Amino acid sequence: MNPTRLAASRRLVVKVGSALVTNNGTGLDLSAINEWARQIAALRALRKEVVLVSSGAIACGMQRLGWTKRPHAVHELQAAAAVGQMGLAQVYERAFAAHGLATAQVLLTHDDLADRKRYLNARSTIITLLQLGVVPIINENDTVVTDEIKFGDNDTLGALVANLVEAEALIILTDQPGLYTADPRKDATATLISEAIAGETRLETMAGGAGSSIGKGGMITKVLAAKRAARSGAHTAIASGNEPDVMPRLAAGESIGTLLIAQTQPLAARKQWLADHLQLTGKLVLDAGAVKALREGRSLLPVGIKNVIGEFERGAAVACVSIEGEELARGLVNYPANETRRIAGKPSSSIETILGYIDEPELIHRDNLILVG
Repeated sequence: MNPTRLAASRRLVVKVGSALVTNNGTGLDLSAINEWARQIAALRALRKEVVLVSSGAIACGMQRLGWTKRPHAVHELQAAAAVGQMGLAQVYERAFAAHGLATAQVLLTHDDLADRKRYLNARSTIITLLQLGVVPIINENDTVVTDEIKFGDNDTLGALVANLVEAEALIILTDQPGLYTADPRKDATATLISEAIAGETRLETMAGGAGSSIGKGGMITKVLAAKRAARSGAHTAIASGNEPDVMPRLAAGESIGTLLIAQTQPLAARKQWLADHLQLTGKLVLDAGAVKALREGRSLLPVGIKNVIGEFERGAAVACVSIEGEELARGLVNYPANETRRIAGKPSSSIETILGYIDEPELIHRDNLILVG
């Protein structure tokens, strides 16, 4: 395993599964959760940012309600999630507080990450939490979703969150040592795959189905999550959550479990997505100063806007054009068209006075911009 791949990662998403969190459904595993909190605190001491995606709400609710088998009725699953979220949040808060770390609960649905406006809102919230030194603890909002409960899984959510916050690495902790060439419970000749390229077709054929009655996924969902995470340049490590000091050791580049390598750099992947896959819904006409700023790799500020063309929502993709009409760049705008018109030509310090609030000082952040001309 190349030690630089994960060791160089500054922002990590760690996903822990239901079987680990609930000790295979017997109840929340307090010692395991306390141990993960200690390990994440150690990563934070190394100036690494960590987002935790935790399964376990439904499983915790099942335990609190005295259910031994995962129900099939959606309303029962939603009820179990509602009960379980209370216990899960309390346990994580106490575990991290012991290390002087504050936590925040963020409940997401796939719809939150599919809608560009909600996507940007979720991203802004999580990035702000990281900047404040808070550990975001994310779970799917199982109390309100329907299809997501039936078809979703938190491996996929972990990959989506890695995309969302532009993490360099996704660590999926499971009750298995990693990905094998075959199911080791059925094939004695199965061997552990220490490293492979994320998205290789052969990996999907090797992965099995759901491993327990508690969790939703299995190794196949982890392989597919790694494939998804790789699209935005994040490497994925699949390892046992019971391995001592697994997070710090992985973050140091030690070979544990399976590393699935992304072949695209995170920023390059994001820029390519912006360049190729977004429909433009409006135009911003820039003055000479803003044109110069964009060409120097800086963000687009409201003060540089001469005209706003079209109607668009926050998070929409817009073209940035010169006064002569030449397209220079495109990007995701932080304010809707009607508000952009009000702050156009004004300094960022005036945004709150004009709009009554401020979301971002930039109209388009440089990370959400791609030069095209």
